[in-house]
Amino acid sequence: MGLRIAPGLLTTLATGRTVIVVSGTNGKTTTTAMTAVGWGGPVVSNATGANMPPGHAAALVASNSPRVVLEVDEAWLAAVVDATRPRVCVLLNLSRDQLDRANEVRHLAERWRTMLGDVANADLVVVANANDPLVVYAAEVSRHVRWCDVPVTWLADAVSCPKCTSALEHGEGLWRCRCGFARPRAMATTLDEELVVGDHRIELTLALPGQFNRANAAMALCALAIVGVDLDAAASRIGEITSVAGRFAERQWGGHCLQLLLAKNPAGFAAMLETVTADERDVWVAINARVADGRDPSWLYDVPFEMLRGHRVYCFGDRRLDVATRLDYAKVEYVIVDDDAAVPTSANLVPVLANYTAFSDWLACSS
Repeated sequence: MGLRIAPGLLTTLATGRTVIVVSGTNGKTTTTAMTAVGWGGPVVSNATGANMPPGHAAALVASNSPRVVLEVDEAWLAAVVDATRPRVCVLLNLSRDQLDRANEVRHLAERWRTMLGDVANADLVVVANANDPLVVYAAEVSRHVRWCDVPVTWLADAVSCPKCTSALEHGEGLWRCRCGFARPRAMATTLDEELVVGDHRIELTLALPGQFNRANAAMALCALAIVGVDLDAAASRIGEITSVAGRFAERQWGGHCLQLLLAKNPAGFAAMLETVTADERDVWVAINARVADGRDPSWLYDVPFEMLRGHRVYCFGDRRLDVATRLDYAKVEYVIVDDDAAVPTSANLVPVLANYTAFSDWLACSS
């Protein structure tokens, strides 16, 4: 309502503050939380994930802190940058999301590229993923880019060059096209237990699982370096994060010990599947296709469920039959759950991979 009455409200609320914005298809909420925690002290953030202008306005109204970190939906990035004039813009990745209503990823890359090439954003510093060709295409026009060499688990939406459409060549951690478009040289690189930013080495030990979270932490730290934060202290604070808005949280439900993992699209599932331990423990997959999820669940056929061979997978949610069918094609043992009470108790921590509304359902019913 505030934005209807005062369309310039975001600009008014952001004036005089140091703003960092974070956008991308996957990892926005976690990277935003890492950036806010790593900054230390009071930081304004839309921690609930309300990542469009009404959520940003609500966050900015709720606190007078001069330090702001905002998660921004990919399609709204240009408008929010125009309104808030951030100091730093973090670009994580671009991949397919909700197929029935999301903008095609190359169209989003073009919109980002237009925004970053605008002279009005000449002072904006961009922290960008050097290993995602679509992000590089968008960010290369910016005057101030800090390229980050971070782990990437999904590049299936960027197999051809966004400039000439030829197939991209991948090898030895690099990618390039015959037209000359190629991965830029990075100023920050993640190693086994360290992040190297220029000549500075920072210990990077996380409580959160997965290489994708090391990538999120690296991008957050690179953004914080630009606003003058001590990176060793910031990395220590980030390393203590154990869950973000319920993600990665360990919960109890009906005698089961669960770890809740949000996976909303093929890229997210590919990343989360890598965190599933290589034993024979049960895995639960819960999929809905409600408004917040996107009505089209055909993206399940792009998820590498073959990685779950050797596990027994319990299929939950409104679209449990779709999940079971996909698992059948992947030759993965599965059980369709029509009665939650019939699921046998496991002595192990059970990973629950769920998309938006299914994740919310499990978060609400567990403790």
